[in-house]
Amino acid sequence: MAVRHRVRASEPGSVGSSSAATSSREGLLEEIQDRVLWLAVRMIHEANVVRPNTDGVKVGGHQSSSASVVSILTELYFHWLRRGDLVAVKPHASPAFHAIEYLMGNLDRRYLTELRRFGGLQSYPSRTKDPDPVDFSTGSVGLGAVAPLFASLADRYLRHHLGEQARAWPDRRFVALVGDAELDEGSVWEAAVEDALSGLGNVTMIVDLNRQSLDRVIPGIRVRQMKGYFAAAGWQVVEAKYGRLLQALFAQGGGDALRRRIDDMPNEEYQVMIRKPGAEARARLIDPAPLEYRDALARTVKGVPDEDLARTLADLGGHDFAELERALNEADSDRTRPSVVFAYTIKGWRLPFAGDSLNHSAHASTEQVHTLAREFGADVDDPWAAFGPDSAAGRLCVERFGELYGGPAVEIRSAPIELPGDIEVRIAAQTNTQQVFGDTLAALARVPGVGPRIITASPDVSVSTNLGSWINRVGVYSPNVATKHDDAPKLLTWEPKPTGQHIELGISEMNLFMWLSQFGLTHELFGETLIPVGTVYDPFILRGLDAFIYALYIKSQFILAGTPSGMSLAPEGGAHQSTITPSVGIELPGLQYFEPAFGPEVVWSLLEAARGVVDRHHGFSTYLRLTTRPVDQKLAD
Repeated sequence: MAVRHRVRASEPGSVGSSSAATSSREGLLEEIQDRVLWLAVRMIHEANVVRPNTDGVKVGGHQSSSASVVSILTELYFHWLRRGDLVAVKPHASPAFHAIEYLMGNLDRRYLTELRRFGGLQSYPSRTKDPDPVDFSTGSVGLGAVAPLFASLADRYLRHHLGEQARAWPDRRFVALVGDAELDEGSVWEAAVEDALSGLGNVTMIVDLNRQSLDRVIPGIRVRQMKGYFAAAGWQVVEAKYGRLLQALFAQGGGDALRRRIDDMPNEEYQVMIRKPGAEARARLIDPAPLEYRDALARTVKGVPDEDLARTLADLGGHDFAELERALNEADSDRTRPSVVFAYTIKGWRLPFAGDSLNHSAHASTEQVHTLAREFGADVDDPWAAFGPDSAAGRLCVERFGELYGGPAVEIRSAPIELPGDIEVRIAAQTNTQQVFGDTLAALARVPGVGPRIITASPDVSVSTNLGSWINRVGVYSPNVATKHDDAPKLLTWEPKPTGQHIELGISEMNLFMWLSQFGLTHELFGETLIPVGTVYDPFILRGLDAFIYALYIKSQFILAGTPSGMSLAPEGGAHQSTITPSVGIELPGLQYFEPAFGPEVVWSLLEAARGVVDRHHGFSTYLRLTTRPVDQKLAD
């Protein structure tokens, strides 16, 4: 049995607003949602069935994953989002996202037949390759999910460093829409517990909780663990669990028994139950229930006809616009910490294989596509039709385009950064490149118009990568002034404050590269150019390689210093030899690689690297591989 039900506020037993305006809004959202889901299904069908495939290579696409998230995307883009908000859309929802951009006028119709074709719409949302406005590239699993957190950190940093300009700084919100299986990625939890990211109250992660991964139904009731993890990390946890049909049944006498039964049901059992015919679904619901509330459970669902029971049991909050709006507003109301919304959905919602454990890559047949066209109010002969400009849905599309995209995407605020041709740095007769790197940064801090634009970060290795003199000069960044407990003289001044220009991260190389990826895009995201410099032990660059590649793919521009490196490590450093990192610097596109031997080379290389960052049209990122072995500088002559 396919679960194809959608909740309407006017249906008997539903709990909806009495406001005519609310009902009218929801009716429009449902009409638009139908068209978005139809377009997503049809785009994938076009790519796999209609479009000629001359080489026989699989094309693919994710109709089920688009269906599970279509209500959330519709609520976001056609109601909840404001201009300036930035959204990371889960990778497998790419067709649904592009359908929304098409309906709002942000995507030419010709691209709808070009999904997953070279030069066409990408498999996953890409800010560098897709023709419509993508805020965050997703697809490298676990990275797009946390990119909004680091972008929000950049937003907060700039707000504290813009002086009077901060008064006009827009109140942006950062949204990460992820599938529940993506929470298996360690990069999500490395970011969730990162102290530098705490207090980012304009971040909301929405979890499309469809309880399925690529190959299976996720065992047990895993969401309880995940909610506990987020809560322990200091996040606000919000649920959009049940739609209004189920809420109405819960409100009846004995309705707690139904809620308890569904709450305690393992995912595998629930997914099977909602696909069964009415009588069998009723038996699967009632018969295994504990004796103490089995009778109350049977009474609660007695009035629900067999033909309506499965769709009623599948009435989840992630497909209910009123419930989604409530949850999003609740998340947004607490601006003291990031929030996570667990939106319960059905994978493949309203498609023939809804809830099937193997539906991840399932495609509707041609006959099924024609049936869906009738159900969604689409025209098989004109599959790409948008809404008429005089229709209520068409007017809402135009209205939302103006609200979200009217005018220039970003106002470029910062003046061009003028870098000096050379800079005076004292270089000792016997020194190493890591030492000169730190001294050059400290010298750049004194250059007007340049120093204030440099921002550094390291994963708990700032002192051992020679950032001490830089930190003493510019300070450590924190949104609040830290209480000072130790008044004794120190070689390193570590006093976190809002004006600081160094961000200390925990021991996570993945977080460092995600930090670089977003701070290296502040020009494009916010109109303010920064020169981000990250330092890391060179042997550990490979720990963050996935995020490193991601940063280059999205055309972020930054400077990375890997130090100490190679044979310059101490004799006991054999376990930490960075034996293959030179090939990383040579092979990765969009990256300049320098391995200087002498002090002057470090100065020239760092200046060239900074020029690569500030040139936003033909620029590049730079990897400096530095050493700690002293070298006789006379050899440079």
